[in-house]
Amino acid sequence: MLNFITAGESHGPELTVILDGLPAGLPLTEEMITADLARRQEGPGSGGRMLIETDTAIITAGVMEGRTTGAPVAIKIVNKDHANWKGKAVRAYTIPRPGHADLSAVIKYGFDDIRPALERASARETAARTAMGAVCRAFLKQFGITVSARIKSIAGRIGDFETVIHSATKNGETLGGVIEITAEGLPPGLGTYAQWNRRLDGRLAAALLSIPAMKGMEIGDAFQNAALPGTRVHDAILPGGARETNNCGGLEGGITNGQPLLIRLAMKPIPTTIKPQKSYDLSTGKACETKYERSDVCPVPRAVVVTEAMTAFVLAQALLEKLGGDSIGEMKPRFNALPRNARVAADDRIFWP
Repeated sequence: MLNFITAGESHGPELTVILDGLPAGLPLTEEMITADLARRQEGPGSGGRMLIETDTAIITAGVMEGRTTGAPVAIKIVNKDHANWKGKAVRAYTIPRPGHADLSAVIKYGFDDIRPALERASARETAARTAMGAVCRAFLKQFGITVSARIKSIAGRIGDFETVIHSATKNGETLGGVIEITAEGLPPGLGTYAQWNRRLDGRLAAALLSIPAMKGMEIGDAFQNAALPGTRVHDAILPGGARETNNCGGLEGGITNGQPLLIRLAMKPIPTTIKPQKSYDLSTGKACETKYERSDVCPVPRAVVVTEAMTAFVLAQALLEKLGGDSIGEMKPRFNALPRNARVAADDRIFWP
């Protein structure tokens, strides 16, 4: 089974991701991965860290002469900011931020300094996920499957994002928003209803809600559909299996139905704000206010590529389960034999291409 693990801290020497279970023969270069890393560093609302880092993928295992070997692929990303912290005495951080992992980590692990938690809980870790996702996107591309995402809204506003972000910056605030993800070219039959932990909608939710600050998710028009009667919600089936609508977002019973996969994610405003918030000092037990450390104002634009990465991972995992095989060459004939979406021909007959 395709799986990955990341390691590294926000201000440590580097981030590392290992992706295990890829087939042999996938064309892959560092430049392909670095292109997605660059997307993660762009967008209004970015903090000062992005002025320091220039994330570049370095493949250290699993690729020879530009193609995967079937062994685990290892990628590292150097943290340039590490040099600014290395060897320096750093004061203990003892004022937990509401909404962050700070206080929960202190209670769980018995820390008297929050830094060990915030270093790993930091969204800096998503750079490693982005690198992993770029590899999965390259795999899906071999089969004509694409994953893309866009900003749906920021702070409830559709469009004119720079203005609302600029206003939040002036006011010492942070902003969240909604990201919309689309995957096209998926065959019917990925995922299964046979067991709860194999349903594709559940797997997508687990992956996407693991991204820092993601707090809500819908597939298709889920929240709107919850207020409607069933006959106005479900996608009518035409002879041969074609659909009139895609309200279910491409998934039924935990299985892809051949329609485009549609997902929306709600991202909360991040906890590190210039404007102080109520908290207390762990070292004294006394009430106080949070102290600002460098952060984004609105991470939504930068999170777009991270949501693509996690979606691509789950879909690549499901496709590998469906096809089996050890190489791209072995998988392509199997993919080509799968049923495709039903569609309406010129003479109005439904057929499977």
